[in-house]
Amino acid sequence: MTPARFSSGSELRIVFFDTWRGLSIISMVLFHFAYDLVYIEDLALLWFTRPLTDLWGASISWSFLFIAGSMCSFSKNALKRAFIYGLFALMIYVATSIARIDAPISFGIIYCMAACTLIEALLQKCGIFVQGYTTAALLFILFLVLYNLPSGTVGIGPLCIRLPSTLYATGYLAWLGFPGLHFITSDYYPLLPYLLLYLSGAACNRAALAQGYTPALQRLYIPVVSEIGKYPLVIYILHQPLLLLIAGVLTGHMPI
Repeated sequence: MTPARFSSGSELRIVFFDTWRGLSIISMVLFHFAYDLVYIEDLALLWFTRPLTDLWGASISWSFLFIAGSMCSFSKNALKRAFIYGLFALMIYVATSIARIDAPISFGIIYCMAACTLIEALLQKCGIFVQGYTTAALLFILFLVLYNLPSGTVGIGPLCIRLPSTLYATGYLAWLGFPGLHFITSDYYPLLPYLLLYLSGAACNRAALAQGYTPALQRLYIPVVSEIGKYPLVIYILHQPLLLLIAGVLTGHMPI
């Protein structure tokens, strides 16, 4: 972290991010459709199992959080952005609590984006910008080290240690990364370790902007896909109800 020298709110648009986000959105829709068929409609898809589901899900959520962090360099008002994310997260929690199709979404990925963006906004207010490729790499490594924090361990591979169970004894630290024994959610992205991935994206993009993106990345446009990437929140909110409807019709559990 270094004192602010970088000017956020740049008018430059890197189409590469729209394209990457668009591909991730399409992947998310396909993943959730398969999930709904298997876990909501009880359709046997033998291929939809671990480790494929773990890798597939991570490729989507990690992309979203890294891109969200990268967007800090383009945001003119990070506090407003954090508020919008938080409002959407609250709407999702209320809707999933009322619908009761699956466990309510508490501290899901949109909450995570809200919390991370709020912290980024506070850092900016303090004149601190996280930047540099080395910083980005170190943050990503630390993210991997803390990846299993919600499960009670930290480390990579054989170099893991189990944390004291007292950290998880309360139900009030689930937002941070220490879920209690009775905590249930169908989508869980706590502040730790995912803040580190978010800040890694912020640091990497600031370094790339300072260096200059190649024209190929600036204009990396795929018809339809890149346009989809411009509307992530709207698609995120609308896609699941539509997928549940389609899955119900296809399996005959919801007559047309």
